[in-house]
Amino acid sequence: MTRVAAIDCGTNSIRLLVADADPETGELVDLDRRMTIVRLGQGVDRTGRLAPEALARTFAACREYADVVKEFGAERLRFVATSASRDAENRDEFVRGVLDILGVEPEVISGDQEAEFSFTGATKELMGRADLARPYLVVDIGGGSTEFVVGDEHVGAARSVDVGCVRMTERHLVVDGEITDPPTADQIAAMRADIEAALDLAERTVPLRRAHTLVGLAGSVTTVSAIAQNLPAYDSAAIHHSRVSRDRVREITDRLLRSAHAERAAIPSMHPGRVDVIGAGALVLLSIMERIGAEEVVVSEHDILDGIAWSIA
Repeated sequence: MTRVAAIDCGTNSIRLLVADADPETGELVDLDRRMTIVRLGQGVDRTGRLAPEALARTFAACREYADVVKEFGAERLRFVATSASRDAENRDEFVRGVLDILGVEPEVISGDQEAEFSFTGATKELMGRADLARPYLVVDIGGGSTEFVVGDEHVGAARSVDVGCVRMTERHLVVDGEITDPPTADQIAAMRADIEAALDLAERTVPLRRAHTLVGLAGSVTTVSAIAQNLPAYDSAAIHHSRVSRDRVREITDRLLRSAHAERAAIPSMHPGRVDVIGAGALVLLSIMERIGAEEVVVSEHDILDGIAWSIA
């Protein structure tokens, strides 16, 4: 066993996994897995820069994670940063802060690399399942971007597009600095048009409709699963490898887009940091399912974070 630590810093959240990995057996044993909403991508789509308060929230989470990594004595640590820090003019400030706190430089990876990690993390456990036909389409709906990967045992094609729950919310639902709550029909239509254009772009290089099993990753998808199951609280074990039908996703998306902030916040499984962006995230998932004709989505709690861990095991 090799004890590894992986950090995935996205547009909306930063997550840590400390695990013992056995490359011989393919076993990854979690020791600590946690997530903090930091909204690193706050305003990036509009300003092109990481906001000071967003950096402060992210660095505070990094200090907490540094203590956890030290406590467990991880032999190797890898820090991967995604969409928001890839887009920002002042990303050097972010890199310096992470290096000072954690002693490693964040790797600002490409969308294609994101896709590779996501596919590995999501499908490693599924390979022996006779009830889940290959090839898989792994969809990782993040805050700033969505990754599409089609593959069998290995990645066949991958594409990252700039559509995510935070980016869609900020681009279409914010008026005069305030989120429209609930959004208007015109706002939803504009958001949907943006998503459809991104799917057109993805389909140029990734044969989305060739896949037999849709695997959905990240907070928007897992939250939809939690709502679909009417969970009294967020329950990772109940969510992992759950299946949600397209009709149920459509019903939940409509509900979220019609509801006000207080109604969404009252959902027992809803993380406070997702309340404002979950409607956009659910719409991205629904649009994908309708585009490819997927009857259901298989929800995975194992994703890019697990792929990063395997990359250093």
